[in-house]
Amino acid sequence: MAVKIVLPGAVMTVQDGGRYGYQETGIQVSGAMDQASFKKANYLVGNDETEAVLEVTLFGGMLEFTEDTIVAVTGADMGPMVDEEPVEMNCPLLIQKGQTLTLGTARQGCRTYLAFAGGIDVPLVMGSRSTNLKCAFGGYGGRALKSGDVLKLGKPKWSFDRVKKRRTKGIEEGKIIEVRAVPGPQQEYFTEAGEKAFYNGIYTITDQSDRMGYRLKGPLAESKNGTDIISDAIPLGAVQIPQPIVLLADRQTTGGYAKIAVVCSFDIPKLVQGRPGDKVRFLKTDVKTAQKLYRKQER
Repeated sequence: MAVKIVLPGAVMTVQDGGRYGYQETGIQVSGAMDQASFKKANYLVGNDETEAVLEVTLFGGMLEFTEDTIVAVTGADMGPMVDEEPVEMNCPLLIQKGQTLTLGTARQGCRTYLAFAGGIDVPLVMGSRSTNLKCAFGGYGGRALKSGDVLKLGKPKWSFDRVKKRRTKGIEEGKIIEVRAVPGPQQEYFTEAGEKAFYNGIYTITDQSDRMGYRLKGPLAESKNGTDIISDAIPLGAVQIPQPIVLLADRQTTGGYAKIAVVCSFDIPKLVQGRPGDKVRFLKTDVKTAQKLYRKQER
């Protein structure tokens, strides 16, 4: 089984759950930006939740199938069509040999996920099939997909009849993306006024945002004596100052700027579906509350 890329999306890459265990050597985690949509897509086609999928940003392109294939489309709504006929998202689709799946420009959200029954069969690199664009390895030759690329697929675990009734919820969209955040490791570097400005402010996602991090424009968080620090580890969702940058899947492993907050992992999917121009607000919470919310969402 295989799928051919007829027309690639703006940034179409192979991603899975991420490449863990190598940050001490400077290797980024990578993996799907929206882990919630990624896992839903795999669930819909009967895969293990960590199987490799396609992540597509803003514009989707066209794929052609060489065999009958169970497919699911989750995340951003790019108006999926099979042979120019609209199809549903967030449910299993049986696409026949020779048919094409087309994704247009995102109507809602930023990133779409395509899962194929059996997963995408690319080599494991350091335990992961994720594409690391910065280091040019993993995924399909360490790069975004191009026209003519052919992706081999694994053997499906389940038939279409066994998964056809599965459904998941789509992404939610509001006027302002509200994300919960716990105090960062350098919270004490900021004045009380700086902290208030950060949590009371509304920020705009800029066009300088990518898989490494979302650069935001908005109120400045006043520091006591600057924000330079001795480089330390950067967790997912760390908000680095002076100009707020929320560090994401392809973030560097260490950094030398103070981190005022860390976005809770369960709210990262909401954030990364934001597009340039969208508004973001940070809601302060404590670690104990965040842990309770995380456990509740994992049930």
